[in-house]
Amino acid sequence: MFALGLTGGIGAGKSAVADLLVARGAVLVDADVIAREVVAPGGAAHAPLVARFGGRIVAADGTIDRPALAALAFGDPVALADLNAITHPAIGAAMARRRDELARSDGVVVFAIPLLTAAHRPGLGLDAVVVVDCPTEVAVARLVDQRGMDPADAEARVAAQVGRADRLALADYVVDNSGSRHDLADEVDRLWSWIEGRRAG
Repeated sequence: MFALGLTGGIGAGKSAVADLLVARGAVLVDADVIAREVVAPGGAAHAPLVARFGGRIVAADGTIDRPALAALAFGDPVALADLNAITHPAIGAAMARRRDELARSDGVVVFAIPLLTAAHRPGLGLDAVVVVDCPTEVAVARLVDQRGMDPADAEARVAAQVGRADRLALADYVVDNSGSRHDLADEVDRLWSWIEGRRAG
């Protein structure tokens, strides 16, 4: 297995790059998908979240009401720290299990992690880290145009993330996604060639 960490700021196009890599034969392990699994009823984080935040975060069908949880956590640093302390270890453990399940694969496994840190490299045994990058104004425009966000909200979401320079410092390879979808396909072709070179080396 060639384990590739993939990250990028909101609006940078990480998911688009992941899709293009899957189209070339990679297997995707998506932290966002796992985050939804661990808070689902029966998931590792469901009961601890209810114990910490109470029944008001539980929807009628038993699932976590994500907007209600966000409203409680994101305005309160202590509550947010508690949320992260419950969910992050559960997500990390699930990611590690997926890695173990795929360890004997001889293919490329992409671990898409929005909040990738230096600790993920040894923790998941990553062979390389790829950062999807674009200028801040491009990311904001995409959030407004593609997700229907209010411009001020989009700017605040981008500003609240890890700094672009900090993210780029983790990179073994940077995908420039400041252009069109066609440009991105060309960028991912170059990335795939680089991956093949790393695997051969």
